[in-house]
Amino acid sequence: MHGSIIDAKILSHRDAHIQRYAVTAQQMGDIEARVFAAGMPVAALMEKVAGRITQRITHLYPDPSTPMGILVGPGHNGGDALVVARELHLQGYPVRIFRPFERLKELTAAHAQYAASLGIPASDRPEIVADCEVLIDGLFGFGLTRPLEGAIAQSIAEINAWQKPVLSIDLPSGIHTDTGAALGTPLRAHHTFCLGLWKRAFLQDQALPFVGTTELIDFGLPLADIEAVLGRAMLDEPELQRITPTVALCQLPLPRSPITQKYQEGHALLICGSRQYTGAALLAGLSARASGVGMLTIAVPEAMRSLVVAQIPDALVVGCEETSEGAIACLPAAVDLSRFQAIGCGPGLTPSAIDVVKQALAAPVPLVLDADGLNILASLDAVAMLRQRHAPTVLTPHPGEFRRLFPSLAEVMGDRLRVTQQAAQASGAIVLLKGARVAIASPQGKIWANPESTPALARGGSGDVLTGLITGLLAQNSLRARPPEQSVQTATWWHAHAGRWAAHKRTEIGVDASTLLQTLIPSLQDFHFT
Repeated sequence: MHGSIIDAKILSHRDAHIQRYAVTAQQMGDIEARVFAAGMPVAALMEKVAGRITQRITHLYPDPSTPMGILVGPGHNGGDALVVARELHLQGYPVRIFRPFERLKELTAAHAQYAASLGIPASDRPEIVADCEVLIDGLFGFGLTRPLEGAIAQSIAEINAWQKPVLSIDLPSGIHTDTGAALGTPLRAHHTFCLGLWKRAFLQDQALPFVGTTELIDFGLPLADIEAVLGRAMLDEPELQRITPTVALCQLPLPRSPITQKYQEGHALLICGSRQYTGAALLAGLSARASGVGMLTIAVPEAMRSLVVAQIPDALVVGCEETSEGAIACLPAAVDLSRFQAIGCGPGLTPSAIDVVKQALAAPVPLVLDADGLNILASLDAVAMLRQRHAPTVLTPHPGEFRRLFPSLAEVMGDRLRVTQQAAQASGAIVLLKGARVAIASPQGKIWANPESTPALARGGSGDVLTGLITGLLAQNSLRARPPEQSVQTATWWHAHAGRWAAHKRTEIGVDASTLLQTLIPSLQDFHFT
């Protein structure tokens, strides 16, 4: 499972900020430039960074008889790798160096010279590290934009074929820092030590097959220099944020006042289900109930009403007139949409439920659209319809639905963060683009990404659970006057956390949507709400 390593203890104020940041190559370069301009010697910073990497490597591989192969590039990433090589050698590890480039930066060349003086074997052929048990990748760091081709690409392909553990410094060589795109032939890392600040690549789906387990090596970049580059306002609310457990949990409607009553915890409406897709309504309804919403109404086709009542007896279940295909034709006149704090519409509706989606779009309350709600919206000139709404709208498309909603953006979906941002700004909606790294964007241009997920969630019905969870939290937080983006972030994190929690106990193939539902509440048991 791809994941990241974060200290489970309470994070310091600095750590909490650092874990939220994710920067571009340009931003990272600008921050480092400020540090060097202020007087920090490049050589001193290299020693500090490489020292911390060495500590992590020796923690992961404590046996000093483990042969280590060091892959050295021409820049400072290669310099970091050479310092690691030196330190491992001095601690007794057998070390060999693959150095395919003749011309090196001055500081990197000095470290290469010293490594040679220590008698560490080196060669420009990858075969020198073929017998090593672990490989340290210091070929290229952040900022690479050109595809790896020719001899270096052939060497990387050969190294990948060995299927040995590869530990990459900052980024796997051959990965674009911002988009996570494969530049030619990238190295496939088993573990990546991201340096200083998280790079955007770690929040992009296309990078995940290459990064392996990831962790941040914080080497003490001053917050003042980060602030100077990102902007003072950005320090508390940067353009792009990683959704951390600390932030997500703070936005849960917990703890509750001892005198809370149900009318203070929101009333949510779900419009979902059809003769063909009965289960979608149950999954969304049970998930909304798990969110803690004070009252829940579920509108389903009349033929489904008794079934839903039996499964969710604490919900108010409204039977609706049906189409000939068994979908909801329209909502009863007695249902006043304006009295709800949030509406979720779409799971299991079928494409024929056009009129009911139009009713939901006309409602003056926050609206979550998913599944067939999105497909119907796409047929109605999505951007124009959304621009007519005055209440917040949340769209939760998977990539196929996204392309139908925003066909003009389909060609640039390689950068999921940027394209989600563009869709939100164009439509005026909060857009949640599903994937291994869920991206969320607001109409104001803010972006949030969930850095944790699991392939266990790649199951039918998982999206229905997410819709119910978002709708339930949105209804509760609407009464608290919290921005709707907060509910979407928290629901996304909670959904993924529950999936990971269940996968840990049941393996990745054991987390069906029903199991995910049963896991939502237990997955929070290790957290304290005060």
